[in-house]
Amino acid sequence: MAKNGNDAEIDEGLYSRQLYVLGHEAMKRMQNSYVLISGMRGLGVEIAKNVILGGVKGVTVHDQGVAEWRDLSSQFYLREEDLGKNRAEVSQHRLAELNNYVPVTAYTEALTEDYLTKFQVVVLTNSTLEEQQQLGDFCHNKGISLIVADTRGLFGQLFCDFGDEMLVFDTNGEQPLSAMISMITKVSPLNLKYARHGFESGDYVTFTEVQGMTELNGCQPVEIKVLGKTICETTGFTDYIRGGIVSQVKMPKKISFVSSCLFHTLIICILTSGPQTTTPLPLKRGIVVGGGGGGSPFFKLQKRFPKIFLLEQLDEALIKKLSFVAAGDLAPVNAFIGGLAAQEVMKACTGKFMPIMQWLYFDALECLAEEEGVELTEEECAPRNCRYDGQVAVFGTKLQEMLAKQRYFLVGAGAIGCELLKNFAMIGLASGDGEVIVTDMDTIEKSNLNRQFLFRPSDVTKMKSDTAAAAVKQMNPSIRITGHQNRVGPDTERVYDDDFFESLDGVTNALDNVDARMYMDRRCVYYRKPLLESGTLGTKGNVQVVIPFLTESYSSSQDPPEKSIPICTLKNFPNAIEHTLQWARDEFEGLFKQPPENAQQFLSDPKFMERTLKLPGAQPVEVLEAVYKSLVTDCPHSWADCVAWARNHWQCQYSNNIRQLLHNFPPDQVQTDSGAPFWSGPKRCPHPLEFSTSNELHMDYVVAGANLFAQSYGMPGSTDRAGVIKILQDVKVPPFTPRSGVKIHVSDQELQNSNSSVDDCRLEELKVQLPSPETSNFKLNAIDFEKDDDTNFHMDFIVASSNLRAENYDIPPTDRHKSKLIAGKIIPAIATTTSAVVGLVCLELIKIVRGHKKLESFKNGFMNLALPFFAFSEPIAAPSHKVGRRWSCLDVSKKKLGKHVKALVFELCCNDLSDEDVEVPYVRYTIR
Repeated sequence: MAKNGNDAEIDEGLYSRQLYVLGHEAMKRMQNSYVLISGMRGLGVEIAKNVILGGVKGVTVHDQGVAEWRDLSSQFYLREEDLGKNRAEVSQHRLAELNNYVPVTAYTEALTEDYLTKFQVVVLTNSTLEEQQQLGDFCHNKGISLIVADTRGLFGQLFCDFGDEMLVFDTNGEQPLSAMISMITKVSPLNLKYARHGFESGDYVTFTEVQGMTELNGCQPVEIKVLGKTICETTGFTDYIRGGIVSQVKMPKKISFVSSCLFHTLIICILTSGPQTTTPLPLKRGIVVGGGGGGSPFFKLQKRFPKIFLLEQLDEALIKKLSFVAAGDLAPVNAFIGGLAAQEVMKACTGKFMPIMQWLYFDALECLAEEEGVELTEEECAPRNCRYDGQVAVFGTKLQEMLAKQRYFLVGAGAIGCELLKNFAMIGLASGDGEVIVTDMDTIEKSNLNRQFLFRPSDVTKMKSDTAAAAVKQMNPSIRITGHQNRVGPDTERVYDDDFFESLDGVTNALDNVDARMYMDRRCVYYRKPLLESGTLGTKGNVQVVIPFLTESYSSSQDPPEKSIPICTLKNFPNAIEHTLQWARDEFEGLFKQPPENAQQFLSDPKFMERTLKLPGAQPVEVLEAVYKSLVTDCPHSWADCVAWARNHWQCQYSNNIRQLLHNFPPDQVQTDSGAPFWSGPKRCPHPLEFSTSNELHMDYVVAGANLFAQSYGMPGSTDRAGVIKILQDVKVPPFTPRSGVKIHVSDQELQNSNSSVDDCRLEELKVQLPSPETSNFKLNAIDFEKDDDTNFHMDFIVASSNLRAENYDIPPTDRHKSKLIAGKIIPAIATTTSAVVGLVCLELIKIVRGHKKLESFKNGFMNLALPFFAFSEPIAAPSHKVGRRWSCLDVSKKKLGKHVKALVFELCCNDLSDEDVEVPYVRYTIR
């Protein structure tokens, strides 16, 4: 745990994924904030859930109303037995279970100005216009951040007022840029190593490690103007010699807000004869907010008078649709607006990310009937005193019956999976004859609890799918749901076979890797089932809907491959902490996973030698060399042997290998082709380290390495540092002796070429020297890297290995938190984004169930809550090909198939009239 300025602690085990989004400083500021959320219907509870998971100092939920039937369509913490009870009081204890660090209280009296002074942020939902104006003016004058959120059926809106002056410390949430300098001249601006460095005019930068032009080092952040490869003037500075790094510095930005009483906008009051009527009534009022003369705060800020919107300017068709659906309360719309509103709460508390300025409006009217003029009757949408009344008010009873019969396959029960299941329960999916099948092979971990809100601390180590299924059954006992623990893939196709997929109405992915997504996409294409795909990365989220014969599939377009680090950079020329962390991960695999795995296979698999000898290039020698070391030369017999091994490996990696590199390429080496210094640009000249038992990082490496080495041989380890130091006194470390003729490869091509020869003599020696498997009586354990267990020495070894190598190359070290992010390839995550994304997914699900057929009815979505940015587009249409009539005959002979296979697939190779290859769909031959 890390302490903040007020002695509160950040539980990094719980908040780790969120910390990678917000950072420690923002998290500390959030932990000092009290938040009031007024209105505990579906939208209010969604906001409260996300804010509590985020980890503010305290949350008060407020409501003076009692639970009604229509609340149950989206308020997931109300039960049928709670009808007639105060919504805030009923919700309070269930919300409090979400996060033990956040006290949650209920308040049921009227909100007064005196009461509001206790809070840093006030959120109003389900509030009147008069209340918004009165409390908004007070909050603005007192410096209390105000958020007004509201949903009406398929419509939603947000309003933010964070005061006259707010500092935003990070406007976009992106990692600061950094680039190496290749040259600086006095006659032109500074030249970066990369032409596409990513800097923009207006950015602020600092400089480090510049040799010669030292005026740049340690200077205050300077604003730059980007001119192609260059960024700023250096005229008048001393001569540049070599090196240097330019790094972006994020500067605080001041922004200001207008009070809700002063902000010009249109307020629409729809007065209806009853809460459930769907007949559009005449508008009673279409008025303006704003006012005051030239001396008013509005005029001073905006330099103009507020606009007056006339009723005649309104879109009457839009107002008519609003009046039809306004009585509705939809879980997906609440999830979307609730996720956004909760993120705005976090922005108000922390100054992290750019707030909404100041209104956001959203509608999902494409969920209504595709045909113009099709309107539901008042009878179809009338309340029935059932939990779906809020949804029936928008879509009628027919959709509810269709939802109840759906059979859906949900792949994944993590963050997105939990949110999907909650929404499934609220909308009544599979609440009749249908079924939701959810599969996830993972168990619950502590780090999941921050965003996978169906799980509690007592659920840690339980299976995700079963636990999530039981949790949503509490929210809606009518949902029919079954939990599986299977990984989707070729190995489980006998479980998820033809019968299984043919019985489905659709598939929803909640996966965290591309390979599994692409596999499920292929299955859905094959069985012609709709697929709802979504994902998040910190504050970024996306939604893709795949409809058979209508849209392109998920696999139709792919992101560019992740840029890999050149092998020569990892082996010899690292220049960034990312390089040393990847090197440390490779070290872990090469020391504690692959060697014991190969050695154990040698001992237990009679065909291991035969398969190894068939490997290409020098690999047989390398594999057998490693087996020989594991079983003979490095095999420990005691804890002291493990300590000695770790100490000698330290000497090899951080002293001897560096000395050998400098022996081959001295610090003053020049390139023969150009005469330029060899150690320049991206090549940082390293220096060897001297081991010391008084150096904590050195001892971290030895203790972690010795314990992992002992684990791989099934031996007990120790954390007694004094004992380790005593053992080290007797460890003899061979002195460094330069090895002539050792080739140091400076490019990946050289490395590839070096692997093309095989040392046949050494191979024959190893085959004779390796011990007979029959005579060996011990078992080796391959260690799989686990990033989240702080007791297993895995991250201890990674952090020490990486930072020691960083010290070799004068690269600034990094802490355990960032090391875990990079080495563990952790996906940053936050509950707000997940909530908003899943809301959009479920709106697309409603369209699918309703049977929408038009491409323009569906929406792919992308958002970045940090900017904030939202984009919606029609899916790309499925590609179509005109195929001629000249077909060859397909002869299919009888073939005995397994019970789970009902069809054969034929891949066709076709040519057009000009003999060019033509891509055509495969032929699926169904066996009846």
